[in-house]
Amino acid sequence: MSLIQVINPNTSLAMTETIGAAARAVAAPGTEILAVCPSEGVPSIEGHFDEAIAAIGVLEQVKLGKAQGVSGHIIACFGDPGLLAARELASGPVIGIAEAAMHTATLVATRFSIVTTLPRTLVIARHLLQQYGFTHHCAALHAIDLPVLALEDGSGVAQEKVRQRCIQAKREDGSGAIVLGCGGMASLAQELTKELGLPVIDGVSASVKMVESLVALGFGTSKHGDLDYPIEKALSGAFQHLN
Repeated sequence: MSLIQVINPNTSLAMTETIGAAARAVAAPGTEILAVCPSEGVPSIEGHFDEAIAAIGVLEQVKLGKAQGVSGHIIACFGDPGLLAARELASGPVIGIAEAAMHTATLVATRFSIVTTLPRTLVIARHLLQQYGFTHHCAALHAIDLPVLALEDGSGVAQEKVRQRCIQAKREDGSGAIVLGCGGMASLAQELTKELGLPVIDGVSASVKMVESLVALGFGTSKHGDLDYPIEKALSGAFQHLN
């Protein structure tokens, strides 16, 4: 039995439920999903400032997850906030949904497109493409020009914009796969894959299968080198609880 912690780094309970449902839909028998979010922080993550705040919440949740005996952790925000810091803190594997989705796309296509929320977040995706070594695999990036929480307002407008952008990407980019650039889009992947006739990849689902595989292989985060546990030192003030 594996217990996988899926961390929504923003404080939206509705989005946490969406992400948790997507994770459970692909989890293998015997895998339990623990979907969580911080109680304090930002309601949505749409820039560098938001990511910096959200990273602290991610670390808090990783520490709590370790205490609960989870097998691995997923950071369910497309910016992968706090990923390397979380890997230092964790013993099990830690997967960010952007990294997982990009890796998955390269396994099924030579080129992929990304569809995300606000245009200002495109630079974050570009930075991650460079960091992960996938720049030459990405044909194009698209934004629906709506905020993250529009995916949870019940109107369906954001979901339809995602659909239209995916259709556009297939028509114009020459990509073999499309990556959904927001954890809040997780529930759209299967339907869009069927409609478009190409892989539409949700990083939440991809991350679940990666964590399951790493756990089955007996691999945790390497503690040889820079991802060793943080050097022990006295944290002060608001950060004391991370000691």
